[in-house]
Amino acid sequence: MKKLILFLFIAGVAGWLIYRELEHREELRNRPLPQGLHPIVQKKSDELVERASEQDIQIIITDGFRSFEEQDEIYAQGRTREGSIVSYAQGGESYHNYGLAIDFALQTEDDVIWDLEYDGNGNGESDWMEVVEIAKDLGFAWGGDFRGFKDYPHFEMRFGLSIRELKRGERPDEGPVVY
Repeated sequence: MKKLILFLFIAGVAGWLIYRELEHREELRNRPLPQGLHPIVQKKSDELVERASEQDIQIIITDGFRSFEEQDEIYAQGRTREGSIVSYAQGGESYHNYGLAIDFALQTEDDVIWDLEYDGNGNGESDWMEVVEIAKDLGFAWGGDFRGFKDYPHFEMRFGLSIRELKRGERPDEGPVVY
């Protein structure tokens, strides 16, 4: 009899835990998608521009948050639309879609460039790689370090979340910036 009572108790607790997990998952699925850059990513993006400028490197943020539809348009390039393939991520598959990524370019007096060798500040180092080092120091992961497709203008902050988790509705905390 004691074993039956223990079994029923354990089954009841397990059932309650499963119910709570399913309830939590439903809550996550109904969570709205971000509509802009995460506040920490925005702050770090602004710091990136400022710190690059302090080294006489002018950059512009060419892209930040993207809707799923905008991402699908970029994905179509080189596939169903003219141009070279620039992304392997469809809508919902990019950190841009969750406000956690930015793209940048170098700004010269005359143009916007994506030249990894350009040394506009004349210090003997690639401006691009100087920006990458600043971004990494600020906590960004660089697309040039990706194992597969190298996305050189891309920086992202994952906050420990995978695309799968983001698609499931999980979001990074919007608490204070911790240095």
